[in-house]
Formats: sequence, structure tokens, C-alpha cells
Amino acid sequence: MDGVPNVTRADAVAAVRNPLAFIAERWTPARRTVRRAALSAVVMSVIIVGTGGAVRLTGSGLGCPTWPTCTDTSLTTTSAMGVHGVIEFSNRMLTYVLCAAVGWAIIAARAEKPGRRSLTRLGWAQFWIVMSNAVLGGIVVLVGLNPYTVAAHFLLSAVLIAVATVMWQRTREGDAAPRPLVGKAVQQLVWFLVAATVLLLVVGTVVTGAGPHAGDSREVERMPIDWETVAKLHAVLAWIVVTLTFALWFVLKAVDAPKGPLDRTRELFVILLGQGVIGYVQYFTNLPEVLVGIHLVGAALVWIGVLRVLLSLRERSAVTVDLPGPATESALTNA
Repeated sequence: MDGVPNVTRADAVAAVRNPLAFIAERWTPARRTVRRAALSAVVMSVIIVGTGGAVRLTGSGLGCPTWPTCTDTSLTTTSAMGVHGVIEFSNRMLTYVLCAAVGWAIIAARAEKPGRRSLTRLGWAQFWIVMSNAVLGGIVVLVGLNPYTVAAHFLLSAVLIAVATVMWQRTREGDAAPRPLVGKAVQQLVWFLVAATVLLLVVGTVVTGAGPHAGDSREVERMPIDWETVAKLHAVLAWIVVTLTFALWFVLKAVDAPKGPLDRTRELFVILLGQGVIGYVQYFTNLPEVLVGIHLVGAALVWIGVLRVLLSLRERSAVTVDLPGPATESALTNA
């Protein structure tokens, strides 16, 4: 009986020193669980973009006028801050939900058998991006919603979405070297599509930085650019992305490409059409806040769609682990 407390104490010490290893030794998640954990990080990264847009569109960007506390004397919002304080503080709290989703993805990836360090690294990359963006969000508040920092805040969120999407895709694949499913010319066309989409997102942040929705009812610095001119450039880039997607679909059909790239391209085209309709409607109706918010979430979905097209151009099979006896059977079963 004297030995039981010692074992328990040793387990507790091990759990404190390396909790991920402690969990991994005692739990093996199903592949489905790992995929869902990675997907939850993708979903939360999109949601946080949408709620961040809601903060700006409701004029609540300075609802909590300082950081990391909400006011100089309170960690949380106060009644004096009104509804804007509630909105801004709620968005800050959602960062913890995002951290929980990313943490769940890291734990599931770390506990998977056989271990896949590539997945774990992608999970940790998300964690550090979230931490960096939280600090950048604080800087946005401290500099009074400077439009350049607001743009950087969104673009770093786009990086987070990219890493989360790659991790989600990798949970559906093995760890063998990637094998291309299409020729080099098609791959180059898709990379042009990716580059055009990145430029589209960057110009979209300029439209936001120069446009009428500054993020707060007080006087806020704007980018010294005619936002309508930049909005027209944004529309031209959107048409380029649509055209490249349409051309890609025809090329994939012509070369008899596998079903995966065709399906992802068709899905992207549908998302782009919806996003385009919303974009034009909001432009000709003087940018109503609801439509602007939907358009912002749509931008995140377009980015995910483009990345999924890119990732569908290759496949990775599971790596066969040659181990003697029952270990081999176990490795193949979990692969």
C-alpha cells in the first residue's frame, strides 16, 4: 500500500513536467478525432476574423481603451464602457476559445499513434501565431486603431488560417513524400491563383484602412488614399481570381485531372461567386455593416478555398513502418 502514493506522485510530477507526453502515453485518439480537432482550429480562426470585424463595424474598436486590461483600473469591461466595451471585451475572450481549439489540435496530434511530428509542429505554429496576433491586437488598441496595424492584424489572421488549413489537410494524409496529381503547367497556374488571392487580400485591407468604417466613433486615422479607387482595384483583382479559377477548371477537365482537384476548384468558384455578389451589393448600397461583415468572413472562406485547391494537387500515402511481430500489425492498423 505504501507504494501507491509514490506512483501517483510520480505520475503527477510527470504530468506537470511534460503534460503532452503524459497524455500521449495514456491516450490514442482515432484518426477522426485528430481531423475534427484540426478542423475546430480552422473554424475558430474564421470565427475570430468575423468577430474582429464586428468589433470594427460596430465602432467598438476602442470599447476597451487600453491593453491588456480593459481600462486602467479594471481587467474586464465596466458599465461605464457601455455596449462597445462588452463587444470589444467579448472578442478578447474569444481569443481564449481559439487558444483552446488550437491546444486541442496540438494534444490530439501529439497523442496520435504512430507519432507525426509534422502535425504537432503545425499545431504549435498556430499557437505562436495566435500569441503574436494577440499582442498585435493590443498594439492596435494602444495606437488608437492605426489603419496599418489593423491591416497587419487581419493579414496575420490570414496566415493563421493558412497554417490551420494545411494542418487540417495533413490529418487526412499520410507522411510519405507528396506525389503530384497534375502536370507542372497546372501547378504554375494554381500558384498564380494563390498569388492573385494574396494580393486581393492585401488590397482589401487597404480598402478597409481608407474606407468609412474606422472602428470607433471618435476621430481615427485613415490611410491617405481614395478608398473608392482602391475598391475598384480590389474588384479588378477579384475578377482576375475568378477568371483564373474558371480557367483552371477548364484545364483540369481538359487534362482529365483526378476528382479531388476538380471538386475543390468547383467549390472555390461557388464561394467566389457568392463573395462577388456580396461585394458589389455592399459597394452600391453604401457599405452596410452587416454586408461588410459577411464579406469579411467570405474573404476568409475564399482564402481557405484557394489553399484547398493548392493542396489537392498532390497526394501523400501513409508511410509503412517495418517493425517485427505485433508491432508491425499495430503500426499498419493506425496508419
